[in-house]
Amino acid sequence: MKGKFTLAEIKKHLLTAISYLLPLIVASGLLIAIGNLTGGAVMESMDDLTLPSALTSLGVFGMGIIPHFIGGFVAYSVADRPGIAPGFLMGAIANFLGAGFLGGIIGGLIAGYIALAIEVYLGPHMPKWAQALMPMLIVPTLAAMLGGFIMYFVLGTPLQMFTAALTNFVTGLDQTQKVAYGFILGFIQHLDYGGAISKVPNLICDGMMADGIYGPEAVKVLGSMVPPFGVTIALLISKAIKKPIFKLSEEDNIKVAFPMGVCMITEGVIPIAMNDFFRTVLCTALGDAVCGAIAFSMGVESMVPSGGVFVIPAMTNPLWAVIALLAGSLVTGVLLVIIKRPLKPEEIDDLGLEEAEEEQEVDLSSFNLS
Repeated sequence: MKGKFTLAEIKKHLLTAISYLLPLIVASGLLIAIGNLTGGAVMESMDDLTLPSALTSLGVFGMGIIPHFIGGFVAYSVADRPGIAPGFLMGAIANFLGAGFLGGIIGGLIAGYIALAIEVYLGPHMPKWAQALMPMLIVPTLAAMLGGFIMYFVLGTPLQMFTAALTNFVTGLDQTQKVAYGFILGFIQHLDYGGAISKVPNLICDGMMADGIYGPEAVKVLGSMVPPFGVTIALLISKAIKKPIFKLSEEDNIKVAFPMGVCMITEGVIPIAMNDFFRTVLCTALGDAVCGAIAFSMGVESMVPSGGVFVIPAMTNPLWAVIALLAGSLVTGVLLVIIKRPLKPEEIDDLGLEEAEEEQEVDLSSFNLS
């Protein structure tokens, strides 16, 4: 088979599907936010039609087809075009079951691998006249039938129970538990600044948002800005108290990382972290944890999964969102100044040293040719 059922392959299929899904989530979230900010509500009939209500309703419709999208494009990643239709149908079943984002992923994987197995194992044995019908008719129909049977009769009840339990757990947290949950989620969310580790909790947050739980998504959005903001604050404090903790090259990187952070791009911190990995990761993770604890416990929610500071006005309780972001960034900055060792004068100007090495010429005057 051209696809292998391994964790690495499954992760690749999930990331492919999410890359297709994100524009839908972003557009739908922004439509809901704009509609709500202008006084819109979900329409019950055309009698309720106004421009704000149309925007809100359109965004809600978009959020409603997230299970279909994730199922269809997971299956597409596994089995190419023959997997799209059965994958979308598995997403529809997940939506019917109330299994949401998780159900869409599972259904998409089931439909995709069934479609791939039919194509690989059954296709070569089909008569020539049926070969042309395989991608258009035979593979999608059989994959939808078999996948639907599994989703309805085997996984339906367990998926319903698990999704309901997860939703009840998150929505049933008391204030102390919300602080702890937000702290833990914030701590682990950006440990590798947008890398493989970060994608796991981010995927969970996106899945909860698809199921109507928006608090974790706010922790994700705000937490992604804490590391770049935190190192910027650390640079400003270190200049104010005359304790040099960054090399000149790191200062240049921070000047780039800050505007990237405004746009919710955490990767700008990576070059800074590489020079003092343990201390930097510890400080940024603790800052993210403080940000997460404040935001989640104070009811900050985001229906938009990206956009950085520009989507804060559309969040629930935007003032607390700003407080959480500033508090987390300040914690990161102060901790970095405290625990990073001061640099010696000769360690600071690494740019000058590099330029000197580049400009140094080789003296050939002592060589003679005989």
